[in-house]
Amino acid sequence: MKRSLIKVFALCAAATVGLAACSPADSGKKSSGDGAKATVTFRLWDNTAAPAYEKSFAEFKKQNKDIDVKVEVVPWDSYWKQLPLDVSAGQAPDIYWVNSSNFALYADAGNIMDISKELGDKHDRWQESVVDLYTRNGKLWGVPQLWDSIALFYNKDLVKEASVDPTKLTWMPQAGTGDTLLAATKSLTKDTQGRDANDPHFDANSTKVFGFNAQADLQAIWLDFLAQNGGKLQDDDDKLSIATPQGEAAFSYVVDMINKHHVAPPASETNTKGDVTRDMFVRGELALYQSGPYSLKNIAEAAKINWGLAPMVAGPEGRVGVVHGVAAVGNEKSKNRDATIKVLSWLGSADGQRALGTEGVAFPAVKDVQKEFVTYWDKKGVDVSTFIDAASGKTTPAPRGVGINVAFDAFVPALLDVFNSSIPVGEGLKKAQDAGNAAMK
Repeated sequence: MKRSLIKVFALCAAATVGLAACSPADSGKKSSGDGAKATVTFRLWDNTAAPAYEKSFAEFKKQNKDIDVKVEVVPWDSYWKQLPLDVSAGQAPDIYWVNSSNFALYADAGNIMDISKELGDKHDRWQESVVDLYTRNGKLWGVPQLWDSIALFYNKDLVKEASVDPTKLTWMPQAGTGDTLLAATKSLTKDTQGRDANDPHFDANSTKVFGFNAQADLQAIWLDFLAQNGGKLQDDDDKLSIATPQGEAAFSYVVDMINKHHVAPPASETNTKGDVTRDMFVRGELALYQSGPYSLKNIAEAAKINWGLAPMVAGPEGRVGVVHGVAAVGNEKSKNRDATIKVLSWLGSADGQRALGTEGVAFPAVKDVQKEFVTYWDKKGVDVSTFIDAASGKTTPAPRGVGINVAFDAFVPALLDVFNSSIPVGEGLKKAQDAGNAAMK
């Protein structure tokens, strides 16, 4: 799973390939007491998670022989275009994944079930941070499914060669006193002649290895840098609030890594394809890759390098990162309401989420099975405790509110210009912020 600003706010990783089977919620089969079968449709955007859900629903079927669950995978790039059309046409799936920047619109419009009412308190223990994300106007609107935080993937051989300790990296505005990140990434960045970025003869036009994935990635990069410098994405009224001195200093640091110091891949590549840095890390062309547990599977299965995990890069206010989660919501207009509520209850149980952990997909939102995810990666020699530490430490809110998606549609173009250095940082942030806030009105 992959999330990135390029995908408007991909806080749970999108499937780059996947088969969309967009059948309507009304299957023609109703749940009743006469032995008739019901088919409940479940939609998500991640083809990595889909097999775990298939496994989960196979167990559900053993206990509920009159209910079939059909899993639909709609890739992220199509997901938020298809869902509004299906909702307005009365063809939405019975249950579907949402993220924090999308659910409020459906909740306020009466399109999704009030989980507080339908499930009440009769459920297993859920991760509080995910519950908070999907609580609006005193009601819970989704069943928490999984969560993620941010850590630093690093190439063990490259950091050893450059004498860099990935656990002690800190950035400061303008690379001031206490900054260790810039020096480290300069030592890690090499051109095709083996010269690092400290060398006066370093050729930035023939870079073989970059130091860090500075890029327009909301969750993994810029929202963390912003928060670590005392800034925030939104104010108390949910309006965008990045055009501040704190924001300008944070974005300037990230943008300078790309365009001034040349220790990060050019924005012309990362602005259009957010996953390019992950693929570079896998190939040994990037030394440090800040990301979430949603990158674990792809890296573990494809990487030929010797890699490890360290805490995320710290800033002036320490390590402050985004903790996000995905929820499953119930279609308020489902023709299979009783069956849908049974499936939602299953999705909120330890048994229902166990496969997410045992298959190494994500940290389940049910607390009692999170150890399954840790065990899965322990067996592969990967210590994922740094993600747990990040989620337990200082955090910054994920995007929220009814208008946030519309705001991002207007906000993103100007922000990408900032990363391209085609507009000064301060001016670009103000332009992006104004465009986003105007779109929300």
